[in-house]
Amino acid sequence: MRGFLGAVSFLTRVPTGTGAGDQGELARSVPWFPVVGAGVGLAVAGVYLGAGELLPPLPAATVAVVAGTCLTGAFHEDGLGDTADAFAGGWDRDSTTRILKDPRLGTFGVLAVAAGLLLRVAAVAALAPAAALAALPAAHALSRAAAVATMTALPAAGDTGLGATYVLALSRRRALAGAAAGLAIALALLGMAAVWAAAAAGLAAAALGRLAVRRLGGVTGDVLGAVQQLGEILVLLAAVAAVTTGRWGSPVSSLLALVSGSR
Repeated sequence: MRGFLGAVSFLTRVPTGTGAGDQGELARSVPWFPVVGAGVGLAVAGVYLGAGELLPPLPAATVAVVAGTCLTGAFHEDGLGDTADAFAGGWDRDSTTRILKDPRLGTFGVLAVAAGLLLRVAAVAALAPAAALAALPAAHALSRAAAVATMTALPAAGDTGLGATYVLALSRRRALAGAAAGLAIALALLGMAAVWAAAAAGLAAAALGRLAVRRLGGVTGDVLGAVQQLGEILVLLAAVAAVTTGRWGSPVSSLLALVSGSR
């Protein structure tokens, strides 16, 4: 339970009364990241459904995505913006590291965050309420599973910082447990569409991780945040594609659609 509360404290603004703890506690919280992510996605879906009672899909989706960003404190968006600035603006390891550590957001960072928000809002708006209630928890869980997998597959860029702390504390067994939890949640909610979504999120994480190793020597907390954001976007787009092509289907999503249709 302490590991779960630690994950909630780290990933959201929800007060849990737990601190950062030692490396052992940090490692215990990592497998819970996809589970906490699913909870965040469920909260976003709940806001979307509630706002949809009063607003058209696009404004309702905007309210929901903004609410999710407030719930997490724009934690991952900050990582996406910093990573975009560093990789697009840096030309060698020193300059890339310097830009990454700069707290100010540059042009590439603003564009990356704005594009991420637009894509997520558009994807959510394209989903019916029942589909969003399945897709959003799956996207938040699977994207955090991709970040957990990246932590264990690649080295840390340095010995300090949040990314290094988690990478150094994390065992392969705990990482696999966290990644498996995210995939299991996505499979339950999306069915076979989760396989394609996981593949897309995994490829994006691998590409960004490889770039981080080449440009920084390893991954950082900002890079892991960017991995999460890219994964969330790709899973949501995969869910929209599955609905559009008629390939959507899982026991849970079918039940949600049945319940939604009976209201």
